[in-house]
Amino acid sequence: MPYRIEYSREAIMHLRRLTARERAIVLDTVDEQLTHEPTVETQQRKEMLPNDLASWELRLGDLRVYYEVQEAEQLVNVIAIGIKRRNRVFIGGVERQL
Repeated sequence: MPYRIEYSREAIMHLRRLTARERAIVLDTVDEQLTHEPTVETQQRKEMLPNDLASWELRLGDLRVYYEVQEAEQLVNVIAIGIKRRNRVFIGGVERQL
């Protein structure tokens, strides 16, 4: 059974800061990668070290999607969307340490 994908209010605001092309990449890849088996690690998906943002990261080139999975409800909750520049991550235009 496929997982439902929900975007937090903050993630929607982060999407709005992206270009139309970047938004399309994020939305298409999230649907493709996270609808089935979102907790299986791949080259693009990894479980993160404990932090205050999210448990999982989806890498899309320079873009990063941070999400939580609720297995019992078959739900993927996209928490934040950021841009990685070198070794720094910017979420909503603000640098975050993860």
